[in-house]
Amino acid sequence: MGFEHTSVMPNQVHAYQNLKPGDICVDCTLGGCGHAMATLKAIGSEGLLIGIDQDMDAITNARKLFHPFGDNVRLYHNNFSDLPDILKDAGINGVNSILLDLGFSLNQLTQSKRGFSFKKDEPLDMRMDVRNSLTAHQVVNTYSEKQLADIFFTYGEERFSRRMARAIIEKRACAPIATSLELAAVIEKAMPARAKAKQKIHPATRVFQALRIAVNRELERLETFMQAVPSMLVKGGRISIISFHSLEDRIVKQRLRAFENGCTCPRQFPQCICGFVKQMESVTRKPVTADADELKANPMARSAKLRVAQKI
Repeated sequence: MGFEHTSVMPNQVHAYQNLKPGDICVDCTLGGCGHAMATLKAIGSEGLLIGIDQDMDAITNARKLFHPFGDNVRLYHNNFSDLPDILKDAGINGVNSILLDLGFSLNQLTQSKRGFSFKKDEPLDMRMDVRNSLTAHQVVNTYSEKQLADIFFTYGEERFSRRMARAIIEKRACAPIATSLELAAVIEKAMPARAKAKQKIHPATRVFQALRIAVNRELERLETFMQAVPSMLVKGGRISIISFHSLEDRIVKQRLRAFENGCTCPRQFPQCICGFVKQMESVTRKPVTADADELKANPMARSAKLRVAQKI
């Protein structure tokens, strides 16, 4: 079975990347390679695409798709936060475009068998990169009630985090919670009936998001990556980032804002004395979102936000 995934906002991303023949570009999260294929067509035979993904399924798929392009594509089975080291090892001092799509693929939901979805009965794994040691099974079955509640509240913004954590502790006292459907049932039972009736999403949605973030250290790695952005771009190079929930978007927005306007001097000072040097400027003052036609064809794009900035 082929790798399932539909790239979000392909037209908007391509327009904002502002690519030219011969550019060196990075796709930090290949997924189904939709964005990467469009990038390759834009940069032509003299360009170079560096493709990264922490999921080996995505790399295997990319190797098949990009085989005809030969040396125009270099693929890396890494996390996107490893990009500074990848560029250093490749002897590349700066690139023209970096794309980071923070969503997870349809393939991971439907075919990975790693328990990302509460619609299938799969082992509680949730690792994007199976080389990592921590799994969702370990978190759910060994973390304390307070640790679980903190994860659900901090990474899932779940208002009933304590109730859900307590329900997990009680359930696992009898036997470990082994699968995604088992966990979803525990969470659903823990949510008050009145809240459940008012909520449009499944009761386990935020908990599964929180566990995935915790297992893969997603926010920590995003913070690390964002700090290095200016150093990885050439002058005029652009960073394009697609986020899917408020925690990610907040990190992206705040870091890009700091690169653009990070002066800490009081406003009444006639000139800056803190030593701030502007490194980036926003190309999109507000996040770009999917249009109505795309939302109709791909409902997974409904929460996507695209932010673009350029190195000056």
